[in-house]
Amino acid sequence: MSSKELNVQHELPGPEFWSLIRPYTGDPKETRFPEQGFRSDFTAVVECARGPFFVKAMRNRQGGRRSSILRERDVASAARPIAPALLWSAADEDWIVLGYEVVCGRSPDFQPGSADLATVVTLINRTGTLCPPEGAHDWVENRWDRFADPAAVQLFRGGTLLHTDIHPGNIVIGSERAWLVDWAWPTVGAAFITPACMVVQFIAAGHTPAQAQTWATQCEGWAKADPAAVDAFACATHRMWVTRAAGRPDEAWLGAMVTAAQEWTRHRGLT
Repeated sequence: MSSKELNVQHELPGPEFWSLIRPYTGDPKETRFPEQGFRSDFTAVVECARGPFFVKAMRNRQGGRRSSILRERDVASAARPIAPALLWSAADEDWIVLGYEVVCGRSPDFQPGSADLATVVTLINRTGTLCPPEGAHDWVENRWDRFADPAAVQLFRGGTLLHTDIHPGNIVIGSERAWLVDWAWPTVGAAFITPACMVVQFIAAGHTPAQAQTWATQCEGWAKADPAAVDAFACATHRMWVTRAAGRPDEAWLGAMVTAAQEWTRHRGLT
């Protein structure tokens, strides 16, 4: 939902797409695509008679990508205090489309000493105050389950709305406020998980594990967590990144995440 780093490129959808969204947008004038890719079939800022709008769309086909955009639509009202507003949605047999407000800003700097860190931590802490939307009872956070010891899986359960995809590209800092964007797969689980995801990202950005965890203590969900649950999650996170990096060895950032997760487990005396 950010208007930063946009340029004109990519292939535009056909006329049926524009007919679907025209009742909400009016006549389109310009379409600007983000340089950094998104996991949608169409993602762009659409300048139009009633806009601009940040538009995300998926083909209306059965599968995970369709489920993702429906979940993103359903979480929008719950995430509204810290996320761009979903202003409209539309669907037909071919497309599911979400139209967000456009927010302007920059990505934060996660490095030690950055003036952005306090803002990031405040934003992450606020995620723990959000109430899951109706219908979220089956959004159980289970993505780490296969990387955890079976006895530890229950430690990841809980009733807190989670984002989990925490990295600088999913945070926008504006002149007066900040937003957590791209709620592509929200889940419900233990309150420490989103802050824990932040910890790994901070370590990857150059913090020591102790420094990263000190920032996390400002998040209520982390401060109240059972250390055994955090230990189990740290181990599962390391295994997860190792698995991902093995499948995509040419992507250096995945190797950096493996290193960060390993540093975290060592700091906690787990390896």
